[in-house]
Amino acid sequence: MNLHDIVSYFTHLDSHLAYIFNHFGLWTYLIMFLVIFAETGLIIMPFLPGDSLLFAIGAFAGLGYIHLWGILITLFVAAIVGDSVNYWIGKKFGQKLVDHPKIPINQEHINQTQAYYDKNGGKTIILARFIPIIRTFAPFVAGVSHMRYKDFMLYNVVGAFTWVFGLVLLGYFFGNIPSVKHNIEYAIFGVIGISLLPVFFEFVKIRFKKHQE
Repeated sequence: MNLHDIVSYFTHLDSHLAYIFNHFGLWTYLIMFLVIFAETGLIIMPFLPGDSLLFAIGAFAGLGYIHLWGILITLFVAAIVGDSVNYWIGKKFGQKLVDHPKIPINQEHINQTQAYYDKNGGKTIILARFIPIIRTFAPFVAGVSHMRYKDFMLYNVVGAFTWVFGLVLLGYFFGNIPSVKHNIEYAIFGVIGISLLPVFFEFVKIRFKKHQE
């Protein structure tokens, strides 16, 4: 997938979802499960549209395309399972995966995630849910550092609930507003922009720090 394809996907996310909801029936739940699982569970997939997808799904649920509670439970489970798998991958294989020349893992992303842990401790698992890229690497780094699985799962469940229910329900209620119904793509872009703000501020912070050194 090249840059043009990624941009095209985001700009037409609403039409992609409408097509899936209209043509795949119950398979839609599995498709959405796999997307959220892949973003949270596979460290080579940090580019998937987590925040904007959850918001858009909620908006379409508000429009009657899909059952709200059915998709909420599906995505909630996907987020928990994804982070759990990612944790065990980090715990079992850890730095060997990062150092492998044929596996596209950015060491800088690992370092940024570790910095979040140094600052926020285990709460990073919850906070990272709302930060693109860091969201994908947080459970992996927790596994690498051998965080107690009992503690990890507590943060994992709380973070998954807050992220999934928060963004899907936000989309659901916004999806019932007439002006949003007719301009859903702009609402999705707004969510994408807001979700990228932490990454932007972190980038500026790092650049400023390097400039001072």
